Amino acid sequence: MRKIFAFIMTTLDGYYAGPNQEFDFWVVDEEFNRFAAEQLNEAGTLLFGRVTYEGMAAYWPTPAAEQDDPKVAAKMNHLPKIVVSTTLAKAEWANTRIIRDDVGEQLSELKQQPGKDIAILGSSQLTVSLLKTGLVDEVRLMINPVVLGAGTSVFSAAGERISLKLLKTRPFDSGNVLLSYEPVGR
Repeated sequence: MRKIFAFIMTTLDGYYAGPNQEFDFWVVDEEFNRFAAEQLNEAGTLLFGRVTYEGMAAYWPTPAAEQDDPKVAAKMNHLPKIVVSTTLAKAEWANTRIIRDDVGEQLSELKQQPGKDIAILGSSQLTVSLLKTGLVDEVRLMINPVVLGAGTSVFSAAGERISLKLLKTRPFDSGNVLLSYEPVGR
């Protein structure tokens, strides 16, 4: 059975975006790029909410992305992608389909199919909603060594307690720390 893992970058004080929706605090270097490529090797499908999908689709198929990180760009553009949205009219990024209805049922069926794991990249609201339904098997938080004091909270959509168990940690030379968790009591 495939699993769904979520990867979200955040600040030490729990914000994945700054007060003006900026992401300029993310520490992305060669070590991070190697990690990103390794993580994408685990995935057979990428899963996004609409807002994250639009940002990714605007960047990864561009010459700038190809120049910045050709390995990650190739994987992002090649892998099958799913965007969960009731408002997105069409998905133009290669290999993308939209799920509008019966999200839990469709993703449960996808998990039962053979293949590599399903990776949610960013998409904190989607991650929270799928955590609540028991579909997320692992949450990977990349903590960036910065405090913003304001912004968009990673788990602001939770509205209730979600218990997680720490699986492993991985420090990076940049000061980033990867924390991997599994949901408790699914």
